[in-house]
Amino acid sequence: MAKQHLDLKKKCMKRNGRDKMKKYSENGLWIKQDGSEYVIGLSPKGQDDLGDVSFVELLKSESVTPEDSIISVEAAKAVTELLSPLSGTVVAFHDELEDNPEFLNELEEEKNWIVRLNGVDDAAFNALLDEDLPCEQCEVK
Repeated sequence: MAKQHLDLKKKCMKRNGRDKMKKYSENGLWIKQDGSEYVIGLSPKGQDDLGDVSFVELLKSESVTPEDSIISVEAAKAVTELLSPLSGTVVAFHDELEDNPEFLNELEEEKNWIVRLNGVDDAAFNALLDEDLPCEQCEVK
């Protein structure tokens, strides 16, 4: 747990070098443009809000809107459903999360992604946050 906390601090400190292809939502998700697809995962702020994730249920559908839940999560600090930050057609859900919910505790995007979308409106993507919201564990003291 201590190593994860230090890794989270490092990740948060790197946010100054902005990635134009990566945005954040207010509900603790990162969104990364990957060609014509948009990958959505759990950001450091989302990880801080939830605590250690212990159970995941993917709320699968063929398409999503910002009113649609994409995942139900049970964690140390909260039991919640996370809403999609964008509208689009689902290309893939990260099915491994249901058997390995701890992947959402990881910083690597290859492990903590939730869903891949296409058909996303560029203006909606560009309207998202350029940086993740601050979190307690991300504060450098």
